[in-house]
Amino acid sequence: MDALFELMRDPESVRMAAFTADDPSDRAAFDAHMAKIRARADVTNRVVTLDGRLVGSIAAFVIEGETEVTYWIDRSYWGQGIAGRALRLLLDLVPGRPLFARAASDNRGSIIVLQRAGFVITGTDVGYANGRRAEIEETLLRLDGAGAQP
Repeated sequence: MDALFELMRDPESVRMAAFTADDPSDRAAFDAHMAKIRARADVTNRVVTLDGRLVGSIAAFVIEGETEVTYWIDRSYWGQGIAGRALRLLLDLVPGRPLFARAASDNRGSIIVLQRAGFVITGTDVGYANGRRAEIEETLLRLDGAGAQP
């Protein structure tokens, strides 16, 4: 949990993810949130590792009756295909469809990862992003089929 907490505090990662905790440096809030997630039966939550080193996390969770995916990769590993590989593995673990995802519309890297996995853009929305302290546009995506193959 310590390593994951540190990853999720990186200022550039927080800005790019945009829709983050109100205060990424609040360890008590992080611990409470993670305890709640780990106790939920409708959450599939995994760490992402590379050569035995923690490099992120990925999850699927139910919100308002829809299963949504989310991931967080250590910034020093962006652009290396790790998010895409982790997403393909998660899709194998979560058989139900459709699945949903959202990303800040200017987070092209994340949108591309989702599209390569078979997610299709369905629209946009505007919401308050703690990571930017402003309302921003987010891109909404949906996966109906099995997703892209490795």
